[in-house]
Amino acid sequence: MVTGGFAPFAKKMMKESLPEAVIRTFENHYSAICKGVTGLVTEKTIRPVDHVPCYDDLSVYRKIGEESINRLVLIKLNGGLGTSMGMTYAKSLLPAREKLTFLDIIARQTLAARTRYRCRLPLLLMSSGSTQHDCRKTLMAYDSLPFDELPLDFLQHKVPRISTRTLAPVEWPEDTSLEWCPPGHGDIYAALKTSGVLNELQAKGFRYAFVSNADNLAAGLDVNILGWMCAEHVPFVLEVAKRTENDKKGGHLAQTATGKLIVRETIQCPADEIEKFQDIERYQYFNTNNLWIDLRALEDTLGQYDNNLPLPLMVNKKYVVANDADSPQVFQTETAMGAGVSLFDNAKALLVSRERFVPVKTTNDLLKLWSDLYTIDDDFAVLRSGTSANDVIVDLDPDFYRNFDSFYKRFPFGAPLLSQACELKVSGDILFGSNVVIKGCVNLSNESGEQMSITSGSSFNKNTV
Repeated sequence: MVTGGFAPFAKKMMKESLPEAVIRTFENHYSAICKGVTGLVTEKTIRPVDHVPCYDDLSVYRKIGEESINRLVLIKLNGGLGTSMGMTYAKSLLPAREKLTFLDIIARQTLAARTRYRCRLPLLLMSSGSTQHDCRKTLMAYDSLPFDELPLDFLQHKVPRISTRTLAPVEWPEDTSLEWCPPGHGDIYAALKTSGVLNELQAKGFRYAFVSNADNLAAGLDVNILGWMCAEHVPFVLEVAKRTENDKKGGHLAQTATGKLIVRETIQCPADEIEKFQDIERYQYFNTNNLWIDLRALEDTLGQYDNNLPLPLMVNKKYVVANDADSPQVFQTETAMGAGVSLFDNAKALLVSRERFVPVKTTNDLLKLWSDLYTIDDDFAVLRSGTSANDVIVDLDPDFYRNFDSFYKRFPFGAPLLSQACELKVSGDILFGSNVVIKGCVNLSNESGEQMSITSGSSFNKNTV
């Protein structure tokens, strides 16, 4: 039974002082759901992209980029709690390298870039209500990081969850925070505007923004891309990389019949088209979620749509309490940041190296980042050490390693050495000593029911234990 229409949502959102533009956007999404819109993008409406500009051709723009760097701001998406790793605090506060958190490294990368290029280069976090406080405390340790009274962060918005049964706002008195959800990182455009940060940046002479995920430490400042963007008057740049078999389940770049670029996420693919969606020869490029924005163009585009950007809707079905099928089922509305590529005239996708894409979504990813597959230089850039980290597979038993706290207890001395590895699979409860060496494809298994320890300095070569 459908009850109430949009009025209860508007009342709920106004009570939380959400901006009018956010309420109107959510009203559009709600109306679409009531009409049965699924947000699916079918093969009939898109076609593959065969070629995009390549980063390797951009070195001629370096000088222009260096001359333009004083007009650039860095923005990191910092709203995530790392729930896939069982965390209840900001993922950016996880230890990443050299006993430094992701946020420590981001701050130091920013300060190092200021020194190298003799520029002002502000850092901004788009945080959530769950991450803002703790991350601000961390950044307080960097006295020179704040710039010219600009804030260090701004908040993403939140939107109500919708009952799949009644299409009314969900009520959950036991924990009212579960009545809300983040609207996806596509919210960055509205959040920049409604927070006043977009106007403030432009008033202080900033024209461009480089945006990336806080969990991707390889997404560093690049003056070649900035120079290309400035010289060729490109308002929006989406960094893409070549898909491999490991990427086939993720979103990909496509284009409409008129040639407009789009990003199609997994949730937007009809079930009967999954095979084509996952065809890496057909759809060659995936979105790294590193993007560059001309802030003036963003201001103009927001004005064109009355601050209500028509980003493609994605509809997720969830339970109010995660993984609890006894709790009510809800719709969550989301938009994706990369989908902005379809809204800007002359927007471009740019093919970059996989070295600019080192996301950490699971403890498998984190173990690789900790290992000797990567190094960190004097400017705190995270670099591949030689072996292609993308070719090394890590598969840790989720019963013992999925949650960060359990993972950390089993690697108290850090990661094994993986630079000579092809694959590390761990089954059962195993405690690792220091400087354990993995060569080739190694399967470590413990079925004893009691924790097994691996002595420091042990070496495994195609062994099963």
